[in-house]
Amino acid sequence: MAKVIIPTPLRKFTENQATFNGSGNTVGATIVNLTETYPDIKQHLLDENGKFRNFVRVFIGDEDIKALQNEATEVKEDSVISIVPAIAGGSF
Repeated sequence: MAKVIIPTPLRKFTENQATFNGSGNTVGATIVNLTETYPDIKQHLLDENGKFRNFVRVFIGDEDIKALQNEATEVKEDSVISIVPAIAGGSF
């Protein structure tokens, strides 16, 4: 099972869990497993077509999946998937 690191702002949708051990052979399948377990997180990660929202970056290890095969990027049992949502706001 791949480990998904849940960022602090999204933990309120995962019962305050910092990590999730997901099943799936790809990043996409693992994230679907996450959203099936915690349905409230889905709208914050995926658009209406099931693709990652533009402001969400996903890494497997140190590699951005956009530089690999996006959602089709293969995961292994010891893979670590990190979700990094964009943070905006504030003023000068």
